[in-house]
Amino acid sequence: MARQLSFDLPAKTALGREDFFVSPANALAVAMISATSWPGNKLVLSGPAGAGKTHLAHVWAAETGGCILQASDLRYDDVPDLARMPIAVEDVPLIAGDLEQQKTLFHLHNLVLAEGHPLLMTGRLAPKFWALPLADLQSRVEGAHHVALDPPDDALLGAVLAKLFVDRQLNPGPDVIAYLVKHMDRRFESAADVVTQLDQLALAEKRDITRTLAIRVLNTAPDEVETND
Repeated sequence: MARQLSFDLPAKTALGREDFFVSPANALAVAMISATSWPGNKLVLSGPAGAGKTHLAHVWAAETGGCILQASDLRYDDVPDLARMPIAVEDVPLIAGDLEQQKTLFHLHNLVLAEGHPLLMTGRLAPKFWALPLADLQSRVEGAHHVALDPPDDALLGAVLAKLFVDRQLNPGPDVIAYLVKHMDRRFESAADVVTQLDQLALAEKRDITRTLAIRVLNTAPDEVETND
């Protein structure tokens, strides 16, 4: 079959509240994001890549008028302006090797709370595992209320896959998502990788996204399922 060049165009990710699927795996996190106040006015949201931390941060920022930024992008001179609004700082553990960035976040942490605004911080693991060398900052993140996004159940994994297909404007066959949920590695990162591979393969071969294509991507043994579409 003739193949064509494919281009890895960025997908437009939908980040509204209506685009977030609530299941038992994330219901507590959604409830905390929706709360009008947090203990100590700060919250840590943890979970694996693709679990929805960034999505929930955007939902929260849209509803509070807050600002979202990466911990690695913090600049000391910007702290006074940032502290005038609700702030979400993402991927805090990634600055564990940068003492100056940690000092900046420590300053922002103190000032934004002093100004009476909430502070949201995210990371893949629970705060006690962030291992920030700046002890004063580590103690403060550990003192924040913490809620975790759990690994996906079937309903959530299916919803994540559906959203990833929609973000790429793809329309998989009716049995594709059910097959993927049953057979794929049950990690959010894997869902994104599988959808990307299906998109690229379907484009290269000029064909629809079917269960047969999904079987090929997952390298499932042919005798495990029927391959007629």
